[in-house]
Amino acid sequence: MAENTAENTARPTVALLGTGIMGTGMARNIAAAGLPLTVWNRTRERAEPLADVAAVADSPADAVRGADVVVVMLMDADAVLDVLAQAEPGLRDGVVVVQTSTIGPEGARRVAAWAAEHGARLLDAPVLGTKGPAEQGKLVVLASGPAAARQAARPVFDAVGARTVEQDEVGAGSALKLACNNLVATLVESVAESLVLARALGVDPQLVLEAVRGGAMDSPYVQLKGTAMLEDALDEPSFPLAGAAKDTGLIVEAARAAGVELAVAEAVQRRFAAAVEAGQGGADLAATFRAPR
Repeated sequence: MAENTAENTARPTVALLGTGIMGTGMARNIAAAGLPLTVWNRTRERAEPLADVAAVADSPADAVRGADVVVVMLMDADAVLDVLAQAEPGLRDGVVVVQTSTIGPEGARRVAAWAAEHGARLLDAPVLGTKGPAEQGKLVVLASGPAAARQAARPVFDAVGARTVEQDEVGAGSALKLACNNLVATLVESVAESLVLARALGVDPQLVLEAVRGGAMDSPYVQLKGTAMLEDALDEPSFPLAGAAKDTGLIVEAARAAGVELAVAEAVQRRFAAAVEAGQGGADLAATFRAPR
């Protein structure tokens, strides 16, 4: 790594690695906040549409060269570590690496070990939200790590998120993300099963959504995903089912490692896996509704 001779926390230079569904929206909001930005994606064509607001790099090392803050938004811990290894020749000593992917506590420990070995300051900062909030700059950032590093990354957090939940211990953000994602996954599966049950019993499933509307059992997410299921508006994902299946696997794995039984989460994991096997992995996570039952 090159030496980091100065740190600009007011207007840091930012690199973002991974311009998929989430990373693209995050990149546009980082640029809109006036932060100098370079982006990279494994498939360059997916990064090119950001050329109007950011420099597009040919490699991770080129993307991070000169960056004060490096944001990583990738699929899993293996991808994060692979890309960081490619980026290492361009990283400044003491650079703040903001890991925003959903990788679970064990993945966070692996990335933390890499950061310690390579002189980077790691923030484990997965985000809550899907495509819409990412595009609107309304994610919730679950930032965990040293206070000084959080302060250095604050302009990025403010650009991509509506608010930031902060914890001091690296890895706490990933643990919190799994707890929150468990709520999302079980809620989506519960809506799907309620609609399937209504139809099987000869009731118009739309009446389920109408019956709970505005009551204590209702939520915007229930109506959003339930309507998408009934209208079969699932092929342009806000978050793909394959990613949700990966996340439920992390939830079950983390629970078992902690000595906790999550019977509902394990059932949801099986349902999501069955839906992916049935060819729905690229559709929205609400496509669990389409899976054979």
